[in-house]
Amino acid sequence: MTRDPRYDILFEPVAIGPVTARNRFYQVPHCTGIGWTQPETLARLRGIKAEGGWAVVATEETEIHPTGDCEPFHEGRLWDDRDIPAMALMADAVHEHGALAAIEIMHHGGSAANWGTRLAPMAPSARPIIYHYPMQARAMDKQDIRDLRRWHREAALRSKKAGFDIVYVYATHDLSIAQQFLERRKNDRTDEYGGSLENRARLLRELIEDTKDAVGDRCAVAVRIAADELMGDAGLTHDGEARDVIEMLAELPDLWDVNISNWPNDSQTSRFAKEGFQEQYTSFVKQLTSKPVVGVGRFTSPDTMVSQIRRGVLDFIGAARPSIADPFLPKKIEEGRIDDIRECIGCNMCVTSDYTSTNLRCTQNPTMGEEWRRGWHPEIIAPKKSEGSVLVVGAGPAGLEAALAAARRGFEVHLAEATAELGGRVTHESKLPGLSEWARVRDWRVGQLERMANVSIYRDSTLEAEHVLEFGARHVAIATGSHWRKDGVGRDSGFAVPGFDGTSVYTPDDLMAGRDPEAGPVIIWDDDHYYMGGVLAELCRYAGAEVMLATTAATVSSFTAYTLELMPIAKRMARLGVEVLPYTSVTGFGGGAVKLTSVLTGETTERPAGALVTVTARLPEDALFEQLRDRWQEAGIASVTRIGDCWAPSTIQQAVYTGHKWARELDETPPLLVPRELPAIDPGRVKAEW
Repeated sequence: MTRDPRYDILFEPVAIGPVTARNRFYQVPHCTGIGWTQPETLARLRGIKAEGGWAVVATEETEIHPTGDCEPFHEGRLWDDRDIPAMALMADAVHEHGALAAIEIMHHGGSAANWGTRLAPMAPSARPIIYHYPMQARAMDKQDIRDLRRWHREAALRSKKAGFDIVYVYATHDLSIAQQFLERRKNDRTDEYGGSLENRARLLRELIEDTKDAVGDRCAVAVRIAADELMGDAGLTHDGEARDVIEMLAELPDLWDVNISNWPNDSQTSRFAKEGFQEQYTSFVKQLTSKPVVGVGRFTSPDTMVSQIRRGVLDFIGAARPSIADPFLPKKIEEGRIDDIRECIGCNMCVTSDYTSTNLRCTQNPTMGEEWRRGWHPEIIAPKKSEGSVLVVGAGPAGLEAALAAARRGFEVHLAEATAELGGRVTHESKLPGLSEWARVRDWRVGQLERMANVSIYRDSTLEAEHVLEFGARHVAIATGSHWRKDGVGRDSGFAVPGFDGTSVYTPDDLMAGRDPEAGPVIIWDDDHYYMGGVLAELCRYAGAEVMLATTAATVSSFTAYTLELMPIAKRMARLGVEVLPYTSVTGFGGGAVKLTSVLTGETTERPAGALVTVTARLPEDALFEQLRDRWQEAGIASVTRIGDCWAPSTIQQAVYTGHKWARELDETPPLLVPRELPAIDPGRVKAEW
C-alpha cells in the first residue's frame, strides 16, 4: 500500500536548531514506571518507538541531583557520570533507527519528598510538598540557585556525552522547579527571582541560556512549559502570564513543547476529554515564535494531525499515550495502513504504571513494557512450530487478542462466541457513559481478524464440552469471561449480605443488559473502587433516579487516583447530585431500605432505597474448563487453558495481556515465570562463601 498524499505534510523534515527531525511525529517525554531501574528494558522500549517511525523519541523526566529525588516513582536519573552509560543505551537504541533522542532533565524542587536520599527538599519559597506528604520544602537562597544552575548545566553536558540530540528545560506539570518559580502562589520571594513576572521567569531564562551555552553547538534546546493550569487567575493562563512568559522568551529555545498543567489536566482520559482537547489552550504559541512547536492531545487520527499542522496550531504532532498504544503509528500512516493503527482508548492504564512503579502497560498494546524482558515486538511475532488448529472459546478482549496473536503466528484459528456480538465485556462497558472509545479494543481486533484467511469466526455458537472435544483443535483457549456477584461477597465482606437475593438487587451485568432499576432511590454499593461504581451512578442519574453511592473508601472510585480521574469523577458526582457516602459499608437491604454501617464507628443507620446496585466482586465463567479438565488429554488436545477474566477477573488490560501471552507461548519452551533485569555486581566484591 502507498501513503495517502493528504498526509504527505506529516512526513516533511523539520529543523530544530542544529538538528533535523525526519518527520513531524514526536514522542514527547512520558513516564514508564521503569526509569533508572531497568536501563536495558527502557532502551528497548524507546528503540521500538524509533523503529515505528517517531522522528523524535524522548525520555521521561530525568533527575539531575539527589536533592530532587522522585522516589518511590521510578524516573530517569542523571545525578553524575555513573548514570551516563545507562542513558547512552537509550540514545543509541533510538539512533539505531534514525530518530533523534531527547532527554528531559529537571529538578523536582517542591514536588519531591526525597524519600530515597533523605535530603531536605527545596523550593522557591517554603511550601509543603505537593503529594500530600507530611513534609515541607525549605526556601532556596542565592547559593542554592547558583548550585541548581550548575547541576542543570552539568546534566546537560552529561546528556550531550550520552549522545542525546535534544536537551530539555522543563517547566510544566507542577513538578519542576522552573515552573514553581513562575507561579505566584508558590513564589513569594522579594529578591530578583520573585515579584514581577520578569523576575519569576528569571530562572527559566537562565536555565535556557545555560543549556544553550553548554550544549547548543550540537544539541537542540527545548522548553516544555505549561500554557495553562486550568485554575484561573491563581495560576498560569493561556491568555495571561503563561502567554506573557512564552512571548518574553519566544526566540530563546530551539523548540517549544506546550501542554496544560498539571498531569491530570494534561493526560485526561477519554471519559473526560476527546482528541485535540488542548488546542484551545495552546494554539496561541505559534503566533508568538518562529521556533517549531510540539503539542499533545491524544492524537490518533491522521486527519486531525494534518489539520493541526495546516491550521498553524503545531509543527510537530506530539504523543505519549498514542505512541504507547501503537509505537508504529507513524509508519502505518506512511505506508497507507490507516486501518492497522491501534488507537489509544484513553483509559490511562499506562499512567498506573508510574504510580505503582511497575513496567509500563497498555490496554491496547500488550507488548508494551515486555520488549526486552520477554522479547515481544508489537508488529513481529514468531511463526508457529507445530501443525494443528487453535480453538478460542469466547470473543471478549482476551479471546480476541488470543485469536489474533495465534493467527499472526500462522495457526488456523477458530473463534467461537456464544452471542451475536463480539467483544464481551468491552462491548457492554463501552455503552456506558464516557466509555465509548473503549470499543476500540474490540473494533481493532475484529477488523484485523476479519481480513485474515486463516481465521474463522462463529457467532451465536455456545460450545459444550463435547463440542470442544470433537472439534479436533490442537490448542484450546477458554475465554468465557466472568460475571458480577449478586450476593455482596467482595472486599468488604467474605459472606453473603442479608437481602441481596431480592428482586430489587441489580448487578452491573443487569444494568449493562438494559435491566434498569424500577424504583428509587437507587443506592450503588461500590466495593470495587475502580470506574464501574461511578459510571453506573452516572447512568442511573441520567435515567432520572435519585442516587446514593456508598463505598468503604474515602472517596468514590478510589483506584482512579492512579488513572488521574479521582477528582474529575468526584466533581462529576457532585454536579450530578449523586450523594457519596464514604467510609460506609452496605450490610443489609430489604423492605424499601438499605442498612449502612460506618467503617469508622461501627454505627448502623438505614436509608430509604428502592433498588440496590451491588458492585462487589466477579466470578469466573469457568464451567466449560472444569468440564474439560480431566478429559481433554484423552481427546488428543495438546492444551486447554483459561485466559482473561475466566482465569482471574481483572482489568481489560490484563485480559488482553493474558490472551496475547498464551498465543505467544504456544509450543514454545516455557520461559522464566517473570524474566527480570538484574543490577550489575562486581564479581570481585562477591565473597567466596556466598
